[in-house]
Amino acid sequence: MSVPLLKIGVVLSTMAMITNWMSQTLPSLVGLNTTRLSAASGGTLDRSTGVLPTNPEESWQVYSSAQDSEGRCICTVVAPQQTMCSRDARTKQLRQLLEKVQNMSQSIEVLDRRTQRDLQYVEKMENQMKGLESKFKQVEESHKQHLARQFKAIKAKMDELRPLIPVLEEYKADAKLVLQFKEEAQNLTSVLNELQEEIGAYDYDELQSRVSNLEERLRACMQKLACGKLTGISDPVTIKTSGSRFGSWMTDPLAPEGDNRVWYMDGYHNNRFVREYKSMVDFMNTDNFTSHRLPHPWSGTGQVVYNGSIYFNKFQSHIIIRFDLRTETILKTRSLDYAGYNNMYHYAWGGHSDIDLMVDENGLWAVYATNQNAGNIVISKLDPVSLQILQTWNTSYPKRSAGEAFIICGTLYVTNGYSGGTKVHYAYQTNASTYEYIDIPFQNKYSHISMLDYNPKDRALYAWNNGHQTLYNVTLFHVIRSDEL
Repeated sequence: MSVPLLKIGVVLSTMAMITNWMSQTLPSLVGLNTTRLSAASGGTLDRSTGVLPTNPEESWQVYSSAQDSEGRCICTVVAPQQTMCSRDARTKQLRQLLEKVQNMSQSIEVLDRRTQRDLQYVEKMENQMKGLESKFKQVEESHKQHLARQFKAIKAKMDELRPLIPVLEEYKADAKLVLQFKEEAQNLTSVLNELQEEIGAYDYDELQSRVSNLEERLRACMQKLACGKLTGISDPVTIKTSGSRFGSWMTDPLAPEGDNRVWYMDGYHNNRFVREYKSMVDFMNTDNFTSHRLPHPWSGTGQVVYNGSIYFNKFQSHIIIRFDLRTETILKTRSLDYAGYNNMYHYAWGGHSDIDLMVDENGLWAVYATNQNAGNIVISKLDPVSLQILQTWNTSYPKRSAGEAFIICGTLYVTNGYSGGTKVHYAYQTNASTYEYIDIPFQNKYSHISMLDYNPKDRALYAWNNGHQTLYNVTLFHVIRSDEL
């Protein structure tokens, strides 16, 4: 930036010197510094020494004079001869000087244009340098802020992971325990194989005691791993494509061993026929089913089959009905007081989904909304026999904003929508009466979910997605209790 400014200073200094020289030298060269004109009496010109010639031939001459009728003076003047021989040298010198001045003026003009251009360039460069300086400062501040955010995020992650260290230690201990179980089971298998060859060669009571002890220890270990926090949901597996856009399907989590029946309910209102398929294979590959007629049409898609009974919301009411599927009789009815119904507080997709019944490892639940809770979700734990409310939790999540919901290990999980991009983003823990916002991806393959329920026996989510019956596996983070087996 200093070179263009130096050029501007040199140019301005040169122009000042040239102007000063011209003002002092030019008049003396052309003979104007000694010329004096004055008006003489009688109208004649008085010329003193100087450039103007004293030779009459080089001056103006009065040829005649007269006076007109009005008294004005009329003169006849003879102009000097146009010969300028005596001044040729000076005229030539003046002409040369004028040419030099003209050339210098042109050079000064060119230099001035260049100077102006350089000045504009300097100003532009100055603005660019200021802009670069500002950007460098912004980059520096942004970098510092970014590092601070990264450090804060890493620190938060470390704070989050630090409590898991004891859990991992417990997992190591449990892994050793499982290996011990495996070795004992292998030993028992070997002993049983030997007993098949030679009955009575081994103490049967001792063997029975070892088997019972192993079963109890395995059961205790499984109980420790029964519940956990939802951390992931798999991609869906399409089991069947059938029915209308809305509906529900399920299996009984408390069904005895070998009972693999599938229950199927098409539509969300004005229907009372439940299909029974003998197994999942029959449901997938055939249309062979047994039909059960309910005493009342159901409302919504929040029905569940639990311990041989189907629980459903009676159409256009807040009444819950327990219906025995074996005897086809009503075992119990009860009103869910203050619960909204008939599309008052439905899920975002509508469909009379005001009351949603669910089951998990802890039993039977009802999810709904009330005016008293400003239309926000209410969770109630129900007695599966009497349908009495055992305990209730009021949340702050609007029921109409929820796409669907399900319960795992006493925690209610809510999706942010039912169509397009969907995720599980809200969780309410009933065991602590607290909630949190989460972000668990959920693939909505067919773009319209009208039913989503958890089965604790299968550890899977059952979904009805736009006429497709699908399954999702879930990943749970098990928090192992520290008590010894």
